[in-house]
Amino acid sequence: MKNLLILGAGTAGTMMANHLDNKLPKKDWQITIVDQYKTHYYQPGFLFLPFDTYTEDQVKKEGKKFIPNGVNYIQKKIDRIFPESNQVKLEDETLDYDILIVATGSKIAPDETDGLRGPLWRKDIFDFYTYEGALALRNKLRDWEGGKLVVHITEMPIKCPVAPLEFAFLADSYFKKKGMRDKVEITYVTPLDGAFTKPTCTKALNYLLEEKQIKIETDFAIMEVDNKKKAIVDYIDKEIPFDLLVTVPTNMGDEAIERSGLGDDLNFIPTHKHTLQCKAHDNIFVIGDATNVPASKAGSVAHFQAETLTDNIILYTKGFKLKQEFDGHANCFIETGENKALLIDFNYEQEPVHGTFPFAKIGPLKLLKESIFNHWGKLAFRWIYWNMLLRGISIPFVGRNMSFKGKIFDIKTDNK
Repeated sequence: MKNLLILGAGTAGTMMANHLDNKLPKKDWQITIVDQYKTHYYQPGFLFLPFDTYTEDQVKKEGKKFIPNGVNYIQKKIDRIFPESNQVKLEDETLDYDILIVATGSKIAPDETDGLRGPLWRKDIFDFYTYEGALALRNKLRDWEGGKLVVHITEMPIKCPVAPLEFAFLADSYFKKKGMRDKVEITYVTPLDGAFTKPTCTKALNYLLEEKQIKIETDFAIMEVDNKKKAIVDYIDKEIPFDLLVTVPTNMGDEAIERSGLGDDLNFIPTHKHTLQCKAHDNIFVIGDATNVPASKAGSVAHFQAETLTDNIILYTKGFKLKQEFDGHANCFIETGENKALLIDFNYEQEPVHGTFPFAKIGPLKLLKESIFNHWGKLAFRWIYWNMLLRGISIPFVGRNMSFKGKIFDIKTDNK
């Protein structure tokens, strides 16, 4: 009996357990998945918690119920990987593996920025990339009387790069509904030279920021948070004052990756961007946020990766050449407030374009255009996540690689 070991039971790890449970012969392979946490969070829902759109119960469930019965589920802390001996050390035991899948994700690291976790942390400074942070921010917003709201990204890459923009748009809508938009000055601060990583998408998003009277500060490389002045400061001593700072701290891979010596400076594992095989060890594969591939760190990307990686695991067990198939496909809704959303579809090479999705000319979803239908698509994704994605069920009519049907290539990349 051979052992396939999956580290991490988040989105990517749980999907791989479900995919492979149906594909690997049970008489030959034992699948084991390890994660120290009992609760599985629907992380896209953290965006909606601060605005009381979702409740706590809508974004969390017991993780065990999504792991197939035939998969051995161990709830223990991962210490480190020993790739030379094909072993993983947990808190009180060591596991052998023939194939290892690393799906340990990424986490915020507020301690990487001076002053961020200072006296104002969770008082006037919040994140919404954690369950605890999103709940604390919700409680703050319920009673906040207005002032300077700064929405800030520390550095790239981050999980779900559109989420901070969505937060700014939803905040605009939230304060309008409360009848206090005139009491709130919203500023969006980014280390990028525009609103988003993709130039064509930046053009559409800049228009929305202007329309909603949200200021944007670009090329801001934060040096520290000055808690006494209540300001963020960059390396050329530029200061942006705040009354309420909503920040996305540095994102880093799991500390177990650093202890194992497998990661880069941010603990992300160097990974072949088309096969998802670890560059340093042939029998280690990496998926989701744990990789360093230049794709968006989003749930939709992990979903598309899982389909290619499943095929490649099967090919590897049979001694065949891996498919260089994954194209960086990302498909993301961007909430723009007032019950509307954009939809963007892109990959490693192709910028977001206009058109329809998933069917050419029919849609019903429109790309790079605000619509109520896109908003409902975003909200429907929560049901799809719990009932299809995690269980390894493909979404009908949505392929793992980017389709060019229904796309209009009318935007040049130098348009900003």
